[in-house]
Amino acid sequence: MKHKISAALAAGAASAAAAALALGAPPSAEAIPPADAAPPSGPCALRGIQDNVAESAATPAGYAPSHGTVRALTLFIDFPDAPATLTPSARFAEFFPAAADFFHASSYHRLVYRATPLLKWIRMSRPFAAYGIGRGADFDPSSDTGYHALSREIVRAVEGSVDLRAYDVVNILATPNAGPPADRTVLSVTFSGGDMGLRTAAGAPFRNATFIWSRQAGKNAFRVLNHENAHSFGLPDLYHTDGRSAAPLVGHWDPMDEDWGPSNDFLGWHKWKLGWLAAGQVHCAPPRGTPAEHTLTPISTPGGTKIVVIPTGAHTALVAEARVRGPLDPTVCRPGILLYRVATDVPSGHGPLRIVDATPHSGGCFTADKYVDRELTDATFRPGATYADRRSGAAVTVLAENRDGTYRIRVTPARA
Repeated sequence: MKHKISAALAAGAASAAAAALALGAPPSAEAIPPADAAPPSGPCALRGIQDNVAESAATPAGYAPSHGTVRALTLFIDFPDAPATLTPSARFAEFFPAAADFFHASSYHRLVYRATPLLKWIRMSRPFAAYGIGRGADFDPSSDTGYHALSREIVRAVEGSVDLRAYDVVNILATPNAGPPADRTVLSVTFSGGDMGLRTAAGAPFRNATFIWSRQAGKNAFRVLNHENAHSFGLPDLYHTDGRSAAPLVGHWDPMDEDWGPSNDFLGWHKWKLGWLAAGQVHCAPPRGTPAEHTLTPISTPGGTKIVVIPTGAHTALVAEARVRGPLDPTVCRPGILLYRVATDVPSGHGPLRIVDATPHSGGCFTADKYVDRELTDATFRPGATYADRRSGAAVTVLAENRDGTYRIRVTPARA
């Protein structure tokens, strides 16, 4: 879940620094020089929404960097009516080093996540309910409740111990016994991208802040933090955020939809947007071009061409990538070519990205985990299959699965 804040609105203690080295990103992890990757550019780098998280290829200023070394401060809060029942180190270990390792692997080592914890519980002045924290709670500087009131206390508590200017993101881990359990209401939220109207006495801004509540269900529960931090990197929610009961639009193909249960990797469009792909790993098929063949290396394998982008309008595209079972994709039960539609002018939580299901109403092929929505698990297209977008004329034919695990496809660009 993510909230956007408009423009209107020193390192920790020695023990914390030592813990960060022990529990943060892998000691041997090194960021690949940014020159090896490339920000989205060219005719397939579609423009779109710029005042909030969105699928626009370029992420506007104000968000946290998403490649190279990302510095994350981790703070811990509890409440008078919900005192912590575990140590800050134990709460920290629920997320690290796993969340850092996930980013490191998914980014092909282009993101090294350094998590620094301030290992003490910060006691809030009022009971949990007094802050009015619920799903959709805002960050209103004029209110004595909500996230601004909560954050104001946090900032005051760490002044003199932490220099917020030294960090790209701030993670606030609440004691798990504060608020409802995650299987009843998911409260975790991120405020990113703009001035949040809150600064330290020294003038350091409090921004790109993630609040994690309760505990997520299923395996790899740490990934709620990867989901939330990805909002600070500029990614939108891919699930319906209006509370409707509807079939998933993306399901377990990206953590920005289902971030619970078994692991699942980021989609190739997101890896491009986040700066994790080199220019040559993205092929563009602009309108009115001629059909051409492309060889795709699966998302789970470093190197090779990762996506083919086929623009179908000023703000829309059809994207093709190969997905097979891998360390971050253990639920892939039907390897093949995954197709999805991207709309860069559609707001977060309203369907900015939708999987094209090759086998609609099949019931899916992965049934081993109740936390994975089944229907889209067999959405991939296998060799011999063709998908054509009737409105634009764009089409993708899966020609072959090669012996080396790559896939050969033929792409027909849109008519106009």
